[in-house]
Amino acid sequence: MTQTAKFVIVGGGLEGLAIAWSLADRGETDVLVLERDTLCSGMTGKSSGVVRCHYGTPSLAAMSWYGVDIFTRATEIFGDDMAFRQCGYVVGVGENNIDPLKANVAMMQGLGIDVDYIGHDKMAELWPGLHLDDFAAFAYEPLGGRGEAYMAGMAFGASARKLGVKIRQSTPVASLLQNADGRVYGVTLTNGDEVHAEQVILATGPWAPELGAGVGVDIPVKAQRAQLVLIDQGVPTPEVPVLSDLAGLQYICREPNGELLVGNSDHAAPEYIDPDKYSNRADDSTIEKNIGKLGNRLPDMPDPRITSSYVGAYDVTPDYNPIIGPAPVDGLFLATGFSGHGFKISPAVGRLVADMLLDDGTTSLPNVEPSDFRYSRFEEGDLLFSLHPYEGAGEMR
Repeated sequence: MTQTAKFVIVGGGLEGLAIAWSLADRGETDVLVLERDTLCSGMTGKSSGVVRCHYGTPSLAAMSWYGVDIFTRATEIFGDDMAFRQCGYVVGVGENNIDPLKANVAMMQGLGIDVDYIGHDKMAELWPGLHLDDFAAFAYEPLGGRGEAYMAGMAFGASARKLGVKIRQSTPVASLLQNADGRVYGVTLTNGDEVHAEQVILATGPWAPELGAGVGVDIPVKAQRAQLVLIDQGVPTPEVPVLSDLAGLQYICREPNGELLVGNSDHAAPEYIDPDKYSNRADDSTIEKNIGKLGNRLPDMPDPRITSSYVGAYDVTPDYNPIIGPAPVDGLFLATGFSGHGFKISPAVGRLVADMLLDDGTTSLPNVEPSDFRYSRFEEGDLLFSLHPYEGAGEMR
């Protein structure tokens, strides 16, 4: 069988569904999403769901700021709050990172982002019980917080369907179709059926390189292991901001049930995995390191215990920033390599892709430069690095 659609999106995770909704919102409803399993069943469900704008790259900060607005108005737009909780977001740094903190805050304020410095007294008020002596400065985003990537993806998908988008689950794509001139004109499914399209959008995260290789496109994305640990302090944690602890190189989020989700912010020695074959449990050394760091940051936990752990994978590029734009073969558009930023920028990713496809490569997103995310930057040696990186934290900030 052969089916046709104007736009075929390969990947029914958060980014693919955000793109589908954004295209439909602009009136392009001849869209088909193909998901190999069930919607948001890949790395979307492993996201820690942090919403922040604290970046050293203006385009990424601006995309996150756009995301904050969409998440805040999610009930109005989608009839679904996407589980967003505006608990705030704080970056705390040691003496070695005061200068980049000041530069990043100034850059974000110049973009109109609501961020400012707070002192130790205010931080102690926002999060009682934190050991603060090794922090030199804090930047606070009162409109940041936590969401749920799975729920966001499902809200995008439900809204896209209402507008006429077709979504097929349990429909794995075996390969991309390419004609003699090199143009991608559709996909072949594992059952042998074909779907022809004017444009194929590849939004498959760490699985993108395999499909790209079939049409001669080397997509520089690897699956970097991300281990997360859940800890019960002994009493439920009250509502507190998300903390990016760049003194201890960890991040700490309060879960809805009062537990703490602890993740790693030290990317000096990344571990790469097969996204289809890996242990879904944090290893003992990581758990031990997390316990040590958290015990330093929260020394008065009444009865701490580990409740669980799990593992996901960041789809990382060499500069830890996404690829969003045309592939070097006609008919194929890439939206991959989100490198841990994907949830918070997903509303902007959807709009950016829709704008670029429908408006000749441009976008109306404020302060976002589409060329920042071009595929060719790797070959050109013009990588998208933070203007003001933090010592020890790699390119995640």
